[in-house]
Amino acid sequence: MKIVVAIDSFKGCLSSEAVEAAAARGVADVFSDAEILCVPVADGGEGTVEALVEGTNGRMATISVHDPLMRPIRASYGLSDDGQTAIIEMSAASGLTLLSEEERNPLRTTTYGTGELILDAVGRGCRRFILGVGGSATNDAGIGMLQALGFRFTDSSGRLLGQGGETMLQITDVDFSHVSPLLSTCRFRLATDVKNPLFGPEGAAYVFARQKGGDDRTIPMLDEGLRHFSEVVKRSLHKDISKIPGAGAGGGFAAGCLAFLNASMVSGITLVLEQLRFDENLRGASFVITGEGRMDAQTLQGKVPVGVAEAASRQQIPVYAVAGRIEPDVVFPSILKAFPLTDPPVPLERSMQPDFAKDRIREVAQRIAREWKKTQGGGSSPFSTSE
Repeated sequence: MKIVVAIDSFKGCLSSEAVEAAAARGVADVFSDAEILCVPVADGGEGTVEALVEGTNGRMATISVHDPLMRPIRASYGLSDDGQTAIIEMSAASGLTLLSEEERNPLRTTTYGTGELILDAVGRGCRRFILGVGGSATNDAGIGMLQALGFRFTDSSGRLLGQGGETMLQITDVDFSHVSPLLSTCRFRLATDVKNPLFGPEGAAYVFARQKGGDDRTIPMLDEGLRHFSEVVKRSLHKDISKIPGAGAGGGFAAGCLAFLNASMVSGITLVLEQLRFDENLRGASFVITGEGRMDAQTLQGKVPVGVAEAASRQQIPVYAVAGRIEPDVVFPSILKAFPLTDPPVPLERSMQPDFAKDRIREVAQRIAREWKKTQGGGSSPFSTSE
């Protein structure tokens, strides 16, 4: 028999690989002769590069770039096995975790370093790009990234503008003369499940900027800057990005990619499963184990467990889930049953300890395997069961 294990990382506790290894041990305790296929997965956020590099037999590239405050750092991105696809998380060079709380200021932070990663990949021959949009310290509409790629933004006096969210309101013109013609041969896909527009009450600034250091004074300024940026785009490129769902992802980074790089947006988990050829990995499986650190209403918005379950349901394969915590009264489509690690409840600090979590994951995987075995012994179809 064949069992597929595809579980997202338990953020702050265990990587996807570590969670899956613990679950695989639990399954093997019950089915010692089973083929257990572990497929590290992610939904476009943290862990996406690692999952795709491992799943495609790719490799990592590490280069010198600039962090959100233009300080030199080393950052990594992934390359597919054929060297044609670059997998880049904007958090690697423009991430919130690169700054202390005192350093966070979206008026000053820039996506320049992410542009440097893209530029390096173009130089290596990559023409397909997967950009994980999320976890950024920025609210600059991707202007910094575009500056690194050769786009020049000037004010009303023709002065070349610097980096940071504060520059958005100052932009009057865009100079394309220093952009590499190779960019026009590249295809960019944005992995994000954010649906927020670029500006307005549900836009990038009002919804996300506070966690990046914005406050009651600066957030309206940033929002107006994003609105102004959309007007510049409309005037310069004849594109209207003002109401596109998801344009506000990454502090408007998605908007900059849509406007200047002709990027497309796709659900993070859909893109990851496609790249990993997950449908092929599922063929012949008896059941699937998926999950993530916390399963709640947000899980329904395109997170790993739902994406994996939907893929398995198309092949009539039963799916079980494991999670650190599970929000009660939330129904997860196509998942037969979700098992929490914290049953009975334990203190959060205890449940986040890696060794404890591994032991509990193994125990839950044993329960899942036994439950599936029992349904088989009873002659019923586990796929038709719902709980």
